[in-house]
Amino acid sequence: MDFDKLTTVMRRLALQAGDRIMDIYNSDDFEVRSKSDNSPVTEADEAADALIAAGLRDEFPDIALVTEEQASTHSQIASTFLIVDPLDGTKEFVQRRGDFTVNIAYVEDGVPVRGVVYAPAKQRLFYTTSDGRSVEETGPFTDNPGETKPIGVNPTPDNRGLMVVASKSHRDAATDEYIARYKLRDMTSAGSSLKFCLVATGEADLYPRLGRTMEWDTAAGDAVLRGAGGEVVRFDDHTHLEYGKPGFENPFFIAYAPGVLLVKDDA
Repeated sequence: MDFDKLTTVMRRLALQAGDRIMDIYNSDDFEVRSKSDNSPVTEADEAADALIAAGLRDEFPDIALVTEEQASTHSQIASTFLIVDPLDGTKEFVQRRGDFTVNIAYVEDGVPVRGVVYAPAKQRLFYTTSDGRSVEETGPFTDNPGETKPIGVNPTPDNRGLMVVASKSHRDAATDEYIARYKLRDMTSAGSSLKFCLVATGEADLYPRLGRTMEWDTAAGDAVLRGAGGEVVRFDDHTHLEYGKPGFENPFFIAYAPGVLLVKDDA
């Protein structure tokens, strides 16, 4: 893989998709429909998906592509592939809360090694550079990359007072029960893959997810977090989260800065 080209293409497509999403987000009204799993989908999801998928297929025709909005891509199994969630946080989009993201990732041998997460309403852009390190680019965003700053997890999280981030739309009692096992300094909530990015920048130390997610929900954020020195592990046995699983469904997981002392499920 030409990682210089990959970084350029993923960044460009994420920004273009974000512009299209914001056109719809800022319109007077937009249609919201329900998919077969009762999750919402809008014309913004579909427009962003079409743009990104066409761009990736044009630039990387030999790499398998998996995208949330194209069910025909969900049956292919490969260890190396591109994976897209064109609008993660559709509920946040529909409620005009701003916590939604464009997500594009490249998975190699089951590991998300490169990714971009763009939150267009918040004007925050995170991605891995060609060498695999993660940065946040500061806007305004143009065709040419602007100023970037390296990002990294909190190197010395205080286990006597952690900063925890949890889902804004998918909190449940099991998650709250698990979080209660830690000593917290504070807690915040965020939608979509922004939660990974808050851990990646050191704005949070721990993000547990005890709920259903798919690989396209997590791959880009996972890549950004890994490139910032963080880790994403399964909730049950603390082994690294793998990608390319049949059906692309994730187990429960924990994203964290490595200095955090993880609590075992049977604690």
